[in-house]
Amino acid sequence: MRFVQQFLAVMVMYAIGGTTVTAVKENDWLTCALGLVVAALVVFVYAWVVRRTEHRRAPDVAREGAAARTGRGVLIGAGMFGAVIVNLFSSGHYEVDGPGSVQGALGLLGFMAAAAATEEVVYRGVLFRIAEEHIGTYVALLLTGLVFGLSHLLNEHATLWGAMAIAIEAGFMLAAAYAATRSLWLTIGVHFGWNFAAAGIFSTEVSGNGGNLGLLDATISGPELLTGGSFGPEGSVYSVGFGALLTLVFLWLAHRRGNIVPFGARRAARAESTVTLPR
Repeated sequence: MRFVQQFLAVMVMYAIGGTTVTAVKENDWLTCALGLVVAALVVFVYAWVVRRTEHRRAPDVAREGAAARTGRGVLIGAGMFGAVIVNLFSSGHYEVDGPGSVQGALGLLGFMAAAAATEEVVYRGVLFRIAEEHIGTYVALLLTGLVFGLSHLLNEHATLWGAMAIAIEAGFMLAAAYAATRSLWLTIGVHFGWNFAAAGIFSTEVSGNGGNLGLLDATISGPELLTGGSFGPEGSVYSVGFGALLTLVFLWLAHRRGNIVPFGARRAARAESTVTLPR
């Protein structure tokens, strides 16, 4: 019952937030402001519904250290996508034509903040966390990662390969990050850092949703295997490789911290465990 209540609560916010931000997407300033508000509200609703249905605070969105954890996540996500661009640039597949649009980047900042917060609350905060309690970390990671990837088939320029790439580099990786840190702030930061770097800085297509103009006016060309084609660099083997590597790192951390829930254990995941990465 708590799963249904939590899922419905966050999905209502998902629908309202997505509709609101999309409705004003032509106004970059308003998109930025509303996107940040939606991101804050969805986290508030998640904390509220967990407290109401589980009769406890939600430690994965605790206010203490939230800024630091989110910041670390942003650096990880942006750094990961930056590594993809470095590989594309060095091989001549990514070219910068000049400066882009600061205002456009601000709009994308709000849009990506709302998207990162809502998706992380839904997929990691509710689906992965509750599934993990019953079927263990690894099976929950596999199933929710696949669901996350396949959900991107609804996007405009979606491909099956692109959806599977998202499952590996994002669905699995973000679930592993949550298992390692028990912090939604960190996974929201990673998700936002990746998406904003892709759209707001390097002006690439994100998950087949169309082109973006961020801080750089740039073009991508070359083999789909390397560039991701119309789906964007998230369909690149570089992205899949870096995402898979980071998944292994986070799972190693989860093991080291005793955060892996065995299959069939039917015990609550250790949400009270450490929520910061080693310095």
